[in-house]
Amino acid sequence: MNSALLFRKRLIVLLLHCVLCAPFMAGCAGSSAAGASAQATGFYFDTVISVRLYGENTRELTRKCMSLAADYEALFSATCEGSDIWNINHSGGAWVSVSDDTLALLNASLAFAEISDGAVDPTIGGLSALWNFGSDNEGIVPSMEQIDAELSHIDYHAIVIDQNQVRLADPQARIDPGFIAKGFIGDKMKEYLLSEGVESGLINLGGNVVTLGGRPDHTPFRIGIRDPFDPDGSPILTLDLSDKSVVSSGNYERFFEKDGTLYHHILSTETGYPVRGSLAQVSIVCPDSTRADALSTLCFVLGEEKAVSLLEDYPDVQAIFVSEDGNISYVNF
Repeated sequence: MNSALLFRKRLIVLLLHCVLCAPFMAGCAGSSAAGASAQATGFYFDTVISVRLYGENTRELTRKCMSLAADYEALFSATCEGSDIWNINHSGGAWVSVSDDTLALLNASLAFAEISDGAVDPTIGGLSALWNFGSDNEGIVPSMEQIDAELSHIDYHAIVIDQNQVRLADPQARIDPGFIAKGFIGDKMKEYLLSEGVESGLINLGGNVVTLGGRPDHTPFRIGIRDPFDPDGSPILTLDLSDKSVVSSGNYERFFEKDGTLYHHILSTETGYPVRGSLAQVSIVCPDSTRADALSTLCFVLGEEKAVSLLEDYPDVQAIFVSEDGNISYVNF
């Protein structure tokens, strides 16, 4: 078996383990307390996702969530030929008609790019592809010349929007909305399930967790926050959450080691290399998953001091910082 396939196999096994352990880590009650429930699991966005819903006649709704995941992957994936994002990236700067959801996702990503002055930037796609931290990663460190070439095309101002038409002012720029896409999809799934009358459930999009209400007995879900220093993924702490989302970003999620150096998937738009700082992990708790996803990445990029200052503008957002030396600090708890 070649190294890429072996890496993918190990990744899938690990993620399946994490997803299957999630109900226990979330403190779900036994069948007598929880009543009827249904769960569906799938592999989308290069990760394992799961949806567990409580209540009668929810099995078909979990299947619909998997269908929604497939639909959004077909819209937002930078590597799926024919997706809205792929079409924009390969249009040579021409206008491309996109869906309302793609438009909303791009506008949300641009808002965070503007807030952060490009610290998170949806035109990071060329650099992301160069490093390739996907499941087929082969542990290749790009050359400085390659990195510099891609850095020259990272500029969110290159995304031009006119109603549902999108073009790249720099035809060599490449969009990758990965820092916000799963959060956006989690919110859309929750919106759908609420419209169907679901009152209790958990959506786990590869670590992006969305809670619908609380548990069937009206107590909060207990959500485990992964210990970034434990290779088995045991929780470093647990949170009681109802009707909120929690998203974690860290240097342990997608990475490889080369010549004694760890390279992880959160890339600096300034240096082109993985972000180097004092943080091992940031977890964001928020009423919506879109902001939780974007802010977890942004806060990791900024570092704790600047992130704490940023979060003063988000009084409804809570944050947990785990430093490289194991110190845990909290904001707005």
